[in-house]
Amino acid sequence: MEELVEIGRTFVQAMRDRRGLANVDEMYAENAQSIEAVVPPVRQFRITKGSDAIKGKREDWLAAHEIIEFDVDGPYVHPPNRFSVRYKADVKQKETGQRITLSEIAVYSVADGKIVLEEFFMLPK
Repeated sequence: MEELVEIGRTFVQAMRDRRGLANVDEMYAENAQSIEAVVPPVRQFRITKGSDAIKGKREDWLAAHEIIEFDVDGPYVHPPNRFSVRYKADVKQKETGQRITLSEIAVYSVADGKIVLEEFFMLPK
């Protein structure tokens, strides 16, 4: 369990420090998958496969949004291989100027010291 806690804490700190892109290179398995609760506005699909594609997904999101506030809480561990993180963000869509508050939980599955799956759960409106 100690390794899971350390991976979770390192991940959460990287997100707090806004190192989410570098975080993919450091902490994700090459064949990792990311599953969104719904199809995101800047993408055409819910499931992203591969660490390079996950990094691209994050780059697209950052290119489309300005982060006003970003709160990360966790990790909440579920041994032997999962942890979750709560995110709350106040963002502005760059194209429209519309401000949005996002609130979601993500569950991360770990194997061999790397994140192999992330699943996002959204708070319905």
